[in-house]
Amino acid sequence: MGIEIDVILESEISNSQREFLVSTAREVVRFALEKQGRDTQNSEVSVLFTGDDFIADLNKQYRDEDGPTDVLSFPMMEFDGDIEEVSIPGLPDILGDIVISLDTASRQADAHGKTLRQELALLLVHGTLHLLGYDHDEPQKEAVMWAHQDAILKALNI
Repeated sequence: MGIEIDVILESEISNSQREFLVSTAREVVRFALEKQGRDTQNSEVSVLFTGDDFIADLNKQYRDEDGPTDVLSFPMMEFDGDIEEVSIPGLPDILGDIVISLDTASRQADAHGKTLRQELALLLVHGTLHLLGYDHDEPQKEAVMWAHQDAILKALNI
């Protein structure tokens, strides 16, 4: 299939909400990978939609930051310097995991006058770029990442 999307939530959600999350995640992640020149038929990304409590635990454990955040990415590859691509013939490129707090995403969407779908698109693109080695820990890297993110979101037209 290419892109694997897992939807796991701490609370009950309706089938229509689940379908919305899965279809949005698949569309956006696939599009972002395509715009970055990745083979989406041979790439795997796992996306977890959760709440503030769980993402706050991850944020503390992996970033030593207190409280929830909107999105965390866990790349399978470590990148040094330029963007790298490692592929093993016959095996999918497992890029990593993206974790999104629906609680925080909803608050941010409301605060910025966006729909939840628009906010999720932003967070999914942001998370996907992190999986591909982009970062915003330095001004020069941030400018590059933001430029790619803005171009993908504009092309998505969400």
